[in-house]
Amino acid sequence: MMLRNIVGGLYTGWVILVFTVFMIILLPFILFPVMISEKLGFITYGALKVWSWIFSMLTFIRYDVSGREKVNWKNSYIFVSNHTSFLDAPGISLGIVSQFRPLAKKELKKIPIFGWIVAAATIVVDRSSPESRKASLNLLKKILSHGISILIFPEGTQNRTDQPLQPFYDGAFRTSFQTATPVVPIVIVNAGNLMPPGTLRVRPGRIKVIFESPISPEDFETPAALRSHTYATMYRMLTGEDLQVTQAQ
Repeated sequence: MMLRNIVGGLYTGWVILVFTVFMIILLPFILFPVMISEKLGFITYGALKVWSWIFSMLTFIRYDVSGREKVNWKNSYIFVSNHTSFLDAPGISLGIVSQFRPLAKKELKKIPIFGWIVAAATIVVDRSSPESRKASLNLLKKILSHGISILIFPEGTQNRTDQPLQPFYDGAFRTSFQTATPVVPIVIVNAGNLMPPGTLRVRPGRIKVIFESPISPEDFETPAALRSHTYATMYRMLTGEDLQVTQAQ
């Protein structure tokens, strides 16, 4: 047991070292392009893909991506994903082919180095502030109008429960309705087992990143109906079981 703890501690230290060192090396390519112009955002997100690939290779945390052929990458979308671990981020970066902007909670700005990237390359929201939420949603609409996709974790935070999914917030689905932008469900499997929420403990392994076909808001009468359908779709992707839509309301 003691040897296992020592090895686990050394591996976690290695993961943190890889995360930090290569983030610093690539930091100019990540920060400056998107700060200079939104049109240069593709350089920022290209650099983030490079960082994610290096991180995956050197930490022996492999990401198996499937379902990308269901998405027309020439279009813009609202990507919605479950959230179980900090290990979700590299998998999403590797999985999404086109440029996108994530919605991020303000607490992430406090993480050394990574917080700079959050401030520059994401849309930061203070969920406790109605004004911040409104401003963030308006910015999301603006980005979509420029043909750039967005990423939202509709659960709002990492899932620390024993359920496959937490209840969804409405923001992603209201934005979908207001901008006529399809929603693309993404589920991430096993990230929470390799790095449980709220801890720095991490171990190597394989993580699945699965894409489903876009869901058009035009097929639903209300954002709530779209939210419920998306919830049921992601529940099925995670568990293989059907969920009655009324349970997801």
